[in-house]
Amino acid sequence: MKILLLGSGALKIGEAGEFDYSGSQAIKVFQRNGHEVILINPNIATIQTDPASFHEKGFGANKVYFLPVTPLFVEKVIQQEKPDALALSFGGQTALNCGLKLKESGILKKYKVRVLGTPVDVIQATEDREIFKQKLKEISILTPRSISAYSLSEAKRAAKKIGFPLIIRAGFALGGQGSGFCENEKKFEQMVSEALVFSPQVLVEEDLRGWKEIEYEVVRDSADNAITVVNMENFDPLGIHTGESIVISPSMTLANTEYQLLRTVSIKTIRHLGIVGECNIQFALNPDDDHDYRVIEVNARLSRSSALASKASGYPLAAVAADIILGKTMPEIPNAITKVTTSFFEPALDYLAVKIPRWDLQKFRKVSQTISTEMKSVGEVMALGRNFPECVQKAVRMLNIGSEGVLDSPAKFRNKKELQKNIEIPSPLRIFAVSYALWKKKFSIEQIYQMTKIDRWFLQQLKRITDCAQDLEKKKLTPVLLEQAKVLGFSDPEIARLTGKTSKTIRQQRKKAQIIPVTKQIDTLAAEFPAQTNYLYTTYLGKKNDI
Repeated sequence: MKILLLGSGALKIGEAGEFDYSGSQAIKVFQRNGHEVILINPNIATIQTDPASFHEKGFGANKVYFLPVTPLFVEKVIQQEKPDALALSFGGQTALNCGLKLKESGILKKYKVRVLGTPVDVIQATEDREIFKQKLKEISILTPRSISAYSLSEAKRAAKKIGFPLIIRAGFALGGQGSGFCENEKKFEQMVSEALVFSPQVLVEEDLRGWKEIEYEVVRDSADNAITVVNMENFDPLGIHTGESIVISPSMTLANTEYQLLRTVSIKTIRHLGIVGECNIQFALNPDDDHDYRVIEVNARLSRSSALASKASGYPLAAVAADIILGKTMPEIPNAITKVTTSFFEPALDYLAVKIPRWDLQKFRKVSQTISTEMKSVGEVMALGRNFPECVQKAVRMLNIGSEGVLDSPAKFRNKKELQKNIEIPSPLRIFAVSYALWKKKFSIEQIYQMTKIDRWFLQQLKRITDCAQDLEKKKLTPVLLEQAKVLGFSDPEIARLTGKTSKTIRQQRKKAQIIPVTKQIDTLAAEFPAQTNYLYTTYLGKKNDI
């Protein structure tokens, strides 16, 4: 079978890099099953379009077309290549939108090209806000109170019915484009007019700011087997695009009743919609009522969250989804980790993964530093660890912005008023402003919660970091305090800065006290497999005696 795979398009915010992981895995799986793969993707900066991937590394598309992912160019490739099937779910929103247009225009029917996995009608139901709302209403699943509009006059009538403040969303939009919060009528006209430029449909929706934002990655096969692979929780409450938010997996602040409720709703929703493959479902959860939720949206495709979920859990979502859309069921697909069981399992993590976006807003003129429902981030990092403080400090260091941790802010807060502004208004500096406020005792946890609605648990975890920093500033660095600092993710240079010593001195003191990142699990494995000792320590920890 010849499969045409649509990539995510040009290198720009909301497209390209974050979907390279999914597309590359799909190509491997298709070829492993004996199929020829034709790729359309104009992005030269990805692994999947690298000719060396096919010729030297043994995987990669059989042929790559560096063309825009639009119906015009895709039709020309279909004419030339005469593919049997089309894979839409590995190229993000760009590929999905293109697939919908190919179906609507009759191109797929004309050339007898079938869509693998989730049917186009189901994709249409998840993308069209009005159809989506009606489909979920059929099974009594709660969605935000909303009205779809196709003109400014229709939107005005919807706004009058729901009442301000509102959320304006553009249907079929890429990276939250054309969406935002609307406080009053003055701003409303401009926002709706801008949204209608991006999309023929605008959704006028109730404002749920302050609610928790939770995501589940769900996999379903053609035999109706369905599992939730990973759940994630946003550090920021609803109101910030997931691509803009710090994300934690698994969720930390949900009670088991909340977790199970949303898991049940996820599977029920995906089964009712008829999704085949992998998808992402996003929830708003009322922090004051553990049974009050809203399904915000379903992405009937691999999303940017899917790559994070795959790497965090070790469950290869894209590879499993590719096998499923080829007709396999989960009990037939081998477990990529154990090699002996199947992919029909839900991973249980005994560690945390934290993702932090990377912004380069200073590169753009006249751009607002505020982050909201529209994506501005140009990349992201992920850190693994045993607790939230450790993960968030590691992730900040990985951003490559010159910060050693959350207490090493790239900007200075000159007074309390400026600090409060950076806490209240979401921006790349918010995590630093919140940490600084707790460190210098400018605001309490409760005051910060009222300003941001960031869950108190996260604020308490940041306070663990600032409390330790206050102890380090007393200059009495005992082995116990040093170990505590390392457990909370402090780097040697950061400890040196807080204690007034050099990084070299801290490292020597730490090694003398045998405070090195060698876990009991790896020690146990090394004892059990002595021949693999070198491999274990160098792979997971670096050279054991030089850390």
